[in-house]
Amino acid sequence: MSTATISGWCLTSLSPAQTKSTLRPSISISARLNSSPSSSSSPAPPNLIQNRPVFAAPSPLITPTLREDMGNTSYDEAVEALRKLLNEKASLQPVAAAKIEQITAQLKTTDGSSATFDPVERMKSGFIHFKKEKYDKNPALYSELSKGQSPKFMVFACSDSRVCPSHVLDYHPGEAFVVRNVANMVPPYDKIKYAGVGSAIEYAVLHLKVEQIVVIGHSACGGIKGLMSFPFDGANSTDFIEDWVKIGLPAKAKVLAECGGLPFAEQCSVCEKEAVNLSLGNLLTYPFVRDGLVKKTLSLKGGYYDFIKGSFELWGLEFGLSPPLSVKDVATILHWKL
Repeated sequence: MSTATISGWCLTSLSPAQTKSTLRPSISISARLNSSPSSSSSPAPPNLIQNRPVFAAPSPLITPTLREDMGNTSYDEAVEALRKLLNEKASLQPVAAAKIEQITAQLKTTDGSSATFDPVERMKSGFIHFKKEKYDKNPALYSELSKGQSPKFMVFACSDSRVCPSHVLDYHPGEAFVVRNVANMVPPYDKIKYAGVGSAIEYAVLHLKVEQIVVIGHSACGGIKGLMSFPFDGANSTDFIEDWVKIGLPAKAKVLAECGGLPFAEQCSVCEKEAVNLSLGNLLTYPFVRDGLVKKTLSLKGGYYDFIKGSFELWGLEFGLSPPLSVKDVATILHWKL
């Protein structure tokens, strides 16, 4: 029978003196994976994206003339000048009529009002930047990726828009198989309730042969705040969120028991890390994860990104063989109540 010990970390909510399991001291991550530009002899880039302008726009109807005083014209004067021009240029009327609302909306920005956000334009410019600055400059990398993927990492991270793991840890395409959800939760093995997460873990471990599974929590997590706030009295106020974050109830119970006297914000901060430990424990309920740990082909790590302080902490979970213990006994060792 297999069991787990969390070794060597400084979480205040853990009690290393009471058990043989401790958490490792946090370490700073500074390594960068090399991605040198390919030489001229590199194979041609794959035909995943056509080598021509992706987004084309028609030539402007009127070529503007720049003048020093252009920024001094008021919105009303600009609109009036535009209408006068259209009246004089009868040939422009059919097309200009369809464009006038768009043009005047842009002119409004001269009075200090904010321009309307264009999501399509944002995606266009983002892709063009990626194509020019990354894809076209790394033909060898993308040629290799067209043949398949062999990531070393599987990463569980929060869906929060501020904590993209590829951005924070500088992962390059092909390096990390990523699952993101509310509060970076890993649920226990359950073929019915959590088939989505289970299939991702199974695919990463058995087919991609990842060597590391990393669960990353973060500061100011809204999902953890919800976990600590919801009463879980059966009267749900949400369709999905409460049922999802209650995966973390054992972590919440531990925090309330050990840190009940702290202000709510500090309890949430402690729970952000404790929920990571809970997810590491839940990973042990997957048989192929346990098998990988026993064979030393897989290791588990917990991480915490504090985007307020600009810091990152990392700790490990060690797995070994010991006398037979039930799942309940393992949970007791980890100080979690089932």
